[in-house]
Amino acid sequence: MPPRPMNDEEVLSEMNKMVAFIKQEALEKAREIKVKADEEFAIEKAKLVKQEQQAIDAQFEKKRKGAEVAQKIAQSNLTNKSRLKLLQRREEQLQELFSIARTSILTFAEDEGRYSQFLEGAVVQGFLQLMETRVTLHVREQDADIMQKAGEAAADSYTHISGREVSFDLETTLSEDCAGGVKLVSSSRRITIDNTLDERLRLLEDKMLPEIRRDLFGPNENRKFYT
Repeated sequence: MPPRPMNDEEVLSEMNKMVAFIKQEALEKAREIKVKADEEFAIEKAKLVKQEQQAIDAQFEKKRKGAEVAQKIAQSNLTNKSRLKLLQRREEQLQELFSIARTSILTFAEDEGRYSQFLEGAVVQGFLQLMETRVTLHVREQDADIMQKAGEAAADSYTHISGREVSFDLETTLSEDCAGGVKLVSSSRRITIDNTLDERLRLLEDKMLPEIRRDLFGPNENRKFYT
């Protein structure tokens, strides 16, 4: 017996069932899509947040390093200024000390006995260095007389030491600002020996400077060796 055809109510009922089924499937699919979208959004959001945080961290680190560099530069500049100021003050003290020494040698030439002895020794030394038969002695004008006597005594001493004869010419060409002493010039005028008090003091300053620095200011911690 063939199935009975559905009436209108049955057809409507079946259609409602199908609509309900489709609607249910659509709702479930929509929920799945929403869940997946929420997950993807959360992942993308986390990624963006992480990227932004990394960018902020990088910017902060850059600023921090920049601040550290600026602080180190400022500290270095301050240290250098302090060191330069200290060095300047030390140099002033040394120059003050040398100035006192220069003042002292100005009075040395006033002691005729000691000064004459110095001139004789300086000339003998010069004669022995030049080893020539004729030498020109340059002195201050006010030292001409004392130099003549000291020169003659020096020539005798030179002959006694070397067995050679030497004569000298005397010229008063040294400046009045010179503290005293003598310059010896060879006959060819190519060699000059500076035995003035000023030059002796300068050489002494150069030689004694490291020792004076050490005595006044102590060892330099930046130097491994001392001279």
